[in-house]
Amino acid sequence: MRRALCFVVISVLLGTGAVAQPEPPAPPSGEAQAVRSTIAALFDGMRAGDSTAVRAVFHEQARLHTALGPSDTAAVRSTPIGAFVRAVGQPRERVWDERVWDVQIQVDGPLANAWVPYAFYRGDELSHCGVNAMQLVRQADGWRILQLTDTRRQDCEVPSDVQK
Repeated sequence: MRRALCFVVISVLLGTGAVAQPEPPAPPSGEAQAVRSTIAALFDGMRAGDSTAVRAVFHEQARLHTALGPSDTAAVRSTPIGAFVRAVGQPRERVWDERVWDVQIQVDGPLANAWVPYAFYRGDELSHCGVNAMQLVRQADGWRILQLTDTRRQDCEVPSDVQK
């Protein structure tokens, strides 16, 4: 009897542990994949120096901001979309290569939020790193970036598979 009781208790405990294991992350939804494609198009356009491609990923009312400084005294700098798009299209010797990893996307109907850690390279030289916090809206022709706010740091811990 005692053995049977011990067997039942152990079985229940082992079974409970199996149930408590976390589920593997679900594959991204079709909408999340579409959002990710818009984000990739931004960085592909930057690498190519293609201002037309970069402009196409932004909503007509889009805004760009950078949060600068220590976390307790951050200042915010705004950049007009037109100025950013023109800068992307300027001829340069070193490619602007923004590499990302661990992109997290949330979608609710026509709104998406993306948290995008990045490392920005000018040619082969690491310039800075940080996070892009993006809000995107779905339009008839696809997802467009409505708001992009980034941070910029020098103390970069870039995963080895993202480094140049």
